[in-house]
Amino acid sequence: MLSFALGFLVSLLITLLIVRYAHLHEKFSTDTDLAGVQKFHVRPVPRIGGTGILLGLLASAVQLHRAYPAVSGSILWLIACGTPAFGSGLVEDLTKRVSPLTRLVCTMAAAALAWFFLDIAVTRISVPPLDFLLSYAAISFVVTVLAVAALANAINIIDGFNGLASMVAFMMFASLAYVAFQVHDPVVLSASFMMMGAVLGFFIWNFPAGLIFLGDGGAYFIGFMLAELSILLVMRNRDVSAWYPVLLFMYPIFETCFSIYRKKFIRGMSPGIPDGVHLHMLVYKRLMRWAVGARTARELTRRNSLTSPYLWLLCLIAVVPATLFWRHTLHLFCFVVVFAATYVWLYVSIVRFKSPRWMVVRKGKR
Repeated sequence: MLSFALGFLVSLLITLLIVRYAHLHEKFSTDTDLAGVQKFHVRPVPRIGGTGILLGLLASAVQLHRAYPAVSGSILWLIACGTPAFGSGLVEDLTKRVSPLTRLVCTMAAAALAWFFLDIAVTRISVPPLDFLLSYAAISFVVTVLAVAALANAINIIDGFNGLASMVAFMMFASLAYVAFQVHDPVVLSASFMMMGAVLGFFIWNFPAGLIFLGDGGAYFIGFMLAELSILLVMRNRDVSAWYPVLLFMYPIFETCFSIYRKKFIRGMSPGIPDGVHLHMLVYKRLMRWAVGARTARELTRRNSLTSPYLWLLCLIAVVPATLFWRHTLHLFCFVVVFAATYVWLYVSIVRFKSPRWMVVRKGKR
C-alpha cells in the first residue's frame, strides 16, 4: 500500500503544480481549441496530466528498490521501455505536430523494446491452432507489438471527457492487481497498485472540474502499461485465461473497432479522420442535453462530467465478469458477446432517439 500511497501523493502534487502554474507554460501545454469536433471543454486547459502519472509511478518504483530490488528493477525497466510511447504523446501535447501514425509507431517501438529486453510477449490466446503459431518468435513479436499499440491507441480514443479514461484505467488496474494477487505475481501486483495511485492522483484534478487533461502522453502511456502488464500476467501464469485481458479491455477495444467499421463502411470515410459520433460523444449530446439549463462554463463543465459515469457503468459490464471469471475461458467469451451486444444496442438506441427515459439526465436531477 505504500507504493499506492506514494504514487498517489507524487501524482497529486505534480498535477497540482501543473494546474497552479499553468500560466507559465500555457503557450506550449494548453489545449486552446474549443471548437474542434471532439472538443467539449469551455476554457483553455493544460493537457500534460500524464507527466504527473509517470512521475508518480517512477517515484513508487524507486522507493520499492530497497525492499524488493528485483520487482522494482522490472518495473523501472518497463517504464524505460514505455518512454517512446509517452514521449511521442507528450511532444504532440506540446507542439500539436506529431501525427497519429508517428505516435502509433513510437508505441510499437516501446512494445518492441519490452519484447527484446523483458521478454514480454503474447504466447497464447487460448485458441489451440493460433497458440501453435505464437510459438514462432516472429509471429509472437508482430502480434505483441500490434496488440500493445492498438490498446494504447484505444485508450487515447476514449479519452474524451472529464474522468472517463482515467477512471476506466483505474478499474482495469484494480482488476489486474486482484488477479495478480490471486496468482502471486509480485511485479504485476506492485505495478498495478502504483498505477492505481498515480492515476487517482491525476483523477482528483481532472474530475469533475476538468482542471487538467490526460493528454496523448498520458493516454498512450497508460495504454502501454495496461497492455504490457496484462500480457505479462497471462504469459507467466497458466491459470489466467488469455481471454481475461480481452474482456477486461473490451470497452476501449470495441469502441475502436466499432469506430473503424462505422467510419469505413457506414460513412465511407477514412478511419483516421476525427468525427463527433463516438458513443461517449452521443451520450453527451443526447442523453445529457437536458442536464443543464444554460450554456455557461459552469453548466457545460457539469454536463461534460456527467457523461463519464455512464461509460464507467458500461465498462463495468466487462471489468466485473473479467475479474470474477479470470480463469474460465468460456465464461469470458460469453461476456465478450454480451458486452458487444449491449454496446451496439445502446449506440443504436441513442442514434435513433429511442433511449430509455431513465437514461436521460434532466435538469434538477443531482
